[in-house]
Amino acid sequence: MQVERNASALTLKNYAQSLRALRTGCPAFRTWLELSADDFRSWLFVLMKRELGRATIRLQFAALRSFFKFLTRRAGLQSNPLLEVQLPKAQRSLPVVLTLAQIDELLTLPLTLKTDGPQRSASWAPQRDAAILELFYSTGLRLHELVKLNVSDIDILGETLRVTGKGRKDRLCPVGAPALRAIQHYRSAAGIQEGPLFLSKLRCRITMRAVSDLLQKYLSHSTIALKVSPHKLRHSFATHLLNNGADLRSVQELLGHANLSTTQIYTHVSTTRMKQVYDAAHPRA
Repeated sequence: MQVERNASALTLKNYAQSLRALRTGCPAFRTWLELSADDFRSWLFVLMKRELGRATIRLQFAALRSFFKFLTRRAGLQSNPLLEVQLPKAQRSLPVVLTLAQIDELLTLPLTLKTDGPQRSASWAPQRDAAILELFYSTGLRLHELVKLNVSDIDILGETLRVTGKGRKDRLCPVGAPALRAIQHYRSAAGIQEGPLFLSKLRCRITMRAVSDLLQKYLSHSTIALKVSPHKLRHSFATHLLNNGADLRSVQELLGHANLSTTQIYTHVSTTRMKQVYDAAHPRA
């Protein structure tokens, strides 16, 4: 997975946990090569009894299927028993999307919010937070993509960002002028010339947990009643592009999706919005 597929550290961790869970939790486990389709059906029943979500169950079995494909190619397994196991269908719920007014409110908070009490953060933290939120919405980055950014990844003159996504695949993302200005203001305030782009108060690379926490801090001071994660800003980025006429293939490239089918969920959000506008505006709706 690591050498041949360039899988990320998070994927390796999740896959290892899935294999370990079956090995220690399945009563029928003897050796990997002795597992049957019935054994996997029993394991599926165990997971469903734990009331795990369908997506979690399918992720567990994605690791197992990948491993058993490997066993049939490399370890002499005659047939893959997982081919006989039917999994519950994936639930495709529509992503939560912020409105333009909510986005505007959120993006202005870092530089306008007055906090009481002693400042425990660095003096440049508000500029950093503003740059992070602007960049999320301007590019649709995943959380792990954002925290891995280095100063050298930004081309200010070209108004682009080099991003290393899933499978360690690089892509170029255009960056809007407000986000570029916010990044420049932050770098100037923090005196950052090279190395990691976004720093903690200890001037180490910021963590994913810290970014999630700062988002929740600003949400608590906003009028936004939705549960919003960094990924919801990615959803909003994609949906707003489609609502304003962007084509699906371009949005796929911007998001770094390997398959167009992954991007198509955003067309459902746009269609829902289109129907709402139609119902509200057309005299014979």
